[in-house]
Amino acid sequence: MPPSKLSRRGVVAGGAALGLAAPFVRSANAAGSLTIGLWDHWVPGANDVQEALIKEWSAKEKVDVKVDFITSQGNKLLLTLSVEAQARSGHDIMEFTNWESAQFNQALDNHDDVVQQVVAQNGPIDPAVEYLGKYQGHWLGVPMTRGTLLLGCTVRFDMLKEYAGVDYQALYPAGKPPNDASWTWDAFLVAAEKTQKAGHGFGLPLGNTTDTNQWVGALFLAYGAELMNAKGDITVKSDAVKQVLEYGKKIAGFCTPDAQAWDDASNNKWLISGNGSLIFNPPSAWAVAKRDAPQVAEKCWFGGFPKGPAGRFNPILPRFYGVWNFSKNKPAAKSLLAFLASRQAAEKQVAASQGYDIPPYPKFTDFKTWEEEGPPKGALSHYPIKGGDQKAGVVCSPAPPLIAAQIWAQAIQAQMIVRHFKGDSIQKVSDWAAMELEGFKRT
Repeated sequence: MPPSKLSRRGVVAGGAALGLAAPFVRSANAAGSLTIGLWDHWVPGANDVQEALIKEWSAKEKVDVKVDFITSQGNKLLLTLSVEAQARSGHDIMEFTNWESAQFNQALDNHDDVVQQVVAQNGPIDPAVEYLGKYQGHWLGVPMTRGTLLLGCTVRFDMLKEYAGVDYQALYPAGKPPNDASWTWDAFLVAAEKTQKAGHGFGLPLGNTTDTNQWVGALFLAYGAELMNAKGDITVKSDAVKQVLEYGKKIAGFCTPDAQAWDDASNNKWLISGNGSLIFNPPSAWAVAKRDAPQVAEKCWFGGFPKGPAGRFNPILPRFYGVWNFSKNKPAAKSLLAFLASRQAAEKQVAASQGYDIPPYPKFTDFKTWEEEGPPKGALSHYPIKGGDQKAGVVCSPAPPLIAAQIWAQAIQAQMIVRHFKGDSIQKVSDWAAMELEGFKRT
């Protein structure tokens, strides 16, 4: 993924805002200014559209807004959250992902009021997003479209068909329901072996990275393999986990020799270089390929994850905007969040991201961007979940949020596969994981 910068920009002008904002902003405390810290988007141009939307709201509501786009590289965004929560000073609004809202729950305001109105307008929120956005029964942020992503398959349909005999375009035909009953983890393993032998294998990272956690976590979900249940009971020593480790050892054998050293840019580079036939990724690699390697981009296609014994799960990485409870302008802040969560804003954000952004509201999957973006036209048709048996999944679930965050941070699931691949027995790997989980419960 392309590098990002930390920048600060004032946002003070624009057009008309949405009526939904009124209940929050029209109060005695609404005047003045706001500051908002946002993730610096990977896709060129996406930040500019977000600024324009904020200008639109600020001009209507007469509230000055300053925006910081903060890179996630080097955990800079997470570090900013930590510093502000501890100092109880900083931005009025910050962006959160995964379990970060739960981790900073003591410094966040209750957002039930905003979410209630947003849902009344947008329809229900995807259950996987709700699992992450709620803590102890309350919303700690508002689910946002910008930056929310799925990590489905990004494939070179020509390579997959030639070397593995898999017609991926037929599995996920543009503008039609998926036809993917045959796309299972067993079929995936066969295809991985064939493409590797042809010199164009799958780009599957196995280090401690976001992309690793997502695809490995989706594999665990597909087998119903839980490390810990929702009550906090350790469940790692199960038949389902054993099956995942046996499968994981096989698939690891078809990864590149340096897969454990890959970062989140490595699989993108693998595809763009023309070497790779499949990665698990949103359309960011494809977007860069359109610019740098158009001959690769025009042969890419997007679709769902393989199916396992417990189902077909596509890992989702949702984003939330939350108001700190020490903000001095909460009514205006919540008004801005309501506007940025609207359908009007979401459709512009999806278009600006070239289809990368995925709305957390299922009713929004009818946006035209995914059908019209190309080349090739229709490639992104099944990047959002549209019918079939595919579900958005939260990796490391259903463990309690604060423990799931530690399972993620330490890449426990991926480490289990790597340890077994390197020769540790399933018993030894399970004992190690259980010990780690016990430690997480004590912290």
